[in-house]
Amino acid sequence: MLGGMIVKALSGFYYVKRDDGDEVIQCRARGLFRKQSVTPLVGDRVMIELSDDGSDGTVIDVLPRDTELVRPPIANVDTALLVFSVAEPALNLQLLDKFLAHAELARLHPVICLTKADLLEGDDDETAGLRAQLESVQSLYEAIGYPVYFTSSRAASGIGKLLGVLDGRVTVFAGQSGVGKSSLLNRLVPGLTLETNEISRKLGRGKHTTRHVELFRLGERGLVADTPGFSQLEFPEMEPERLSGAFPEMAALAQECKFRGCLHRSEPGCRVREALGSGEIASSRYEHYDVFLTEIKERKRRY
Repeated sequence: MLGGMIVKALSGFYYVKRDDGDEVIQCRARGLFRKQSVTPLVGDRVMIELSDDGSDGTVIDVLPRDTELVRPPIANVDTALLVFSVAEPALNLQLLDKFLAHAELARLHPVICLTKADLLEGDDDETAGLRAQLESVQSLYEAIGYPVYFTSSRAASGIGKLLGVLDGRVTVFAGQSGVGKSSLLNRLVPGLTLETNEISRKLGRGKHTTRHVELFRLGERGLVADTPGFSQLEFPEMEPERLSGAFPEMAALAQECKFRGCLHRSEPGCRVREALGSGEIASSRYEHYDVFLTEIKERKRRY
């Protein structure tokens, strides 16, 4: 048996990079996994058996996972690079907060990347207003503890700084469609030529150019995953009381609420609501928390 990591899953095949070198072996999964309700994922550390001629193999065991995401389906990542653009499409803060909450719940380290920074160049009033808006956004999220990086794949700016942050990590790319995830990956990974598409003018969003999850070597010690583009996420089955734990600025204050299990809506003695009133918590973050809380409660009632 040999150890390795699944770096790509496609059409029922698992492509496993061996631990003892850079060779990638095409494998099928053992039928036993179906009976155990275990599906190997990209990022899984696995044990494989080679065929007699060593040209392919079989995944016979999946080792315990450190982390696991359902959508995108990937295991053992430690960092989530949340890719949004400064414009075209417009920055959607509600969606960004949803991605951040999912990353927190999955115990990932979130990093925010704002692409198409070349669109901020210019002296007209509209561009100046956009720059000011994004500076405010950057200040908001960095104050919470989320690093924010600006990049431009077209101008090749900010790429080196971002590469330094991601090297040595196993990173999943996620974000709104059409923001340039594939273009950014092409810049970060030399020799990579992922297909890219322009924004659909009719729909106002990008076409999904990525059809499967795959890990690529990033820098000297890192791995990065390109994932299918998507614009909506659903929270998993969870108790509503857990949600505030996915908002770091609320999680610490929630311990000071009068009632245990406070949902930070109308309960008396709520420290989070008090902080909202005093400006300690951004109103946009609380509004999005409230939207997500309603979504979770409605989902819980349906199922």
